[in-house]
Amino acid sequence: MDRTELLLKEITEANGVSGYETDVRNIMARELEPLCESIESDNAGSVYGVKPGTSDSPRVMVVGHLDEIGFMVKGFTAEGYIKFLPLGGWWGHVALGQRMRIITSKGPVLGVVGSRPPHVLEPEERKNVLAIKDMFIDVGVQEKFDPRKKLGIKMGDPIVPDSEFRIMGNKKMYMSKAFDNRMGCAVAIEVARKLQKVKHPNTLLAAGSVQEEVGLRGAQTIAHAAEPDVCIVCDTGIALDVPPDGFKVEEKIGSGPGVFLYDAGMIPNRKLLDLVLRTAEQKNIPIHLTSMERGATDGGRIHMSRAGVPSIVIGPPVRYIHSHNSVMNRTDFDNTVKLITEVVKKLDESKVDEMTKG
Repeated sequence: MDRTELLLKEITEANGVSGYETDVRNIMARELEPLCESIESDNAGSVYGVKPGTSDSPRVMVVGHLDEIGFMVKGFTAEGYIKFLPLGGWWGHVALGQRMRIITSKGPVLGVVGSRPPHVLEPEERKNVLAIKDMFIDVGVQEKFDPRKKLGIKMGDPIVPDSEFRIMGNKKMYMSKAFDNRMGCAVAIEVARKLQKVKHPNTLLAAGSVQEEVGLRGAQTIAHAAEPDVCIVCDTGIALDVPPDGFKVEEKIGSGPGVFLYDAGMIPNRKLLDLVLRTAEQKNIPIHLTSMERGATDGGRIHMSRAGVPSIVIGPPVRYIHSHNSVMNRTDFDNTVKLITEVVKKLDESKVDEMTKG
């Protein structure tokens, strides 16, 4: 594995559901420390590295979110099965039958998501998507085996999909949990790395926010603490190149980073959008335009912070997000880093000031 693959492996495999991001935050701080002048954080747990360029301002934030979707222990059945609640958006079909790690004070405990067997369901019941509340996690339950006493499982313990980063048969394709949005955190790190020996007329804030999946909470606190003048949110696009439409769509693996024209939380700053599109054309970086009608990113909070922060969302298309295994293309990742780096190099004070004018 090369350096990027090793980073993606470590950062995606780390445990870090919403509200429990410490392990991931430590990885990001460690990676940013040699690249930045200082490492800062807010009181909610978001982290950012400060890398001055040739000017203190504008302050340009490139942010991904540290948290992944997962679960939390909600309670126990009389037999010792684990009842759980979702942290982030889960579709019942995706969760059922998957291996999970319950992160306890004694260490991780392996379990599997179970339900009543389909063989005993009525025909009409089989047609329905099973609700999370009707599932449970089996950690090896047996009569007279209490997982609370034997395994140290407590209410409130976080639960993470048990999934490893893997390079697929097509070596450009990676499969892992948590590309949403450890990918964005890795992009922020790589942008800081790319700018080590390059002049940029601003101060870079390479950031990782907490609790995005449960309401963009860390975005609000980091925007207050870091005081960005302009923001590039890096988050996963939704790859649509699956049956029945296949490769006929624009949002497909290998099409380069998606530039968001709209999501449910933000419309990008028009002048910043124009700058991104011009930069992609000038540098011959493949991109596609995309939107997300049901879902928002950290930009939804950041662009409304203080008097307003010109913001945009950029990110590679990823298949099967909000599941235990998603698929991303390495070239799309590299082109996302390249595009954001080139845009940061252009964001001087006059350009950012112009973005706040009508």
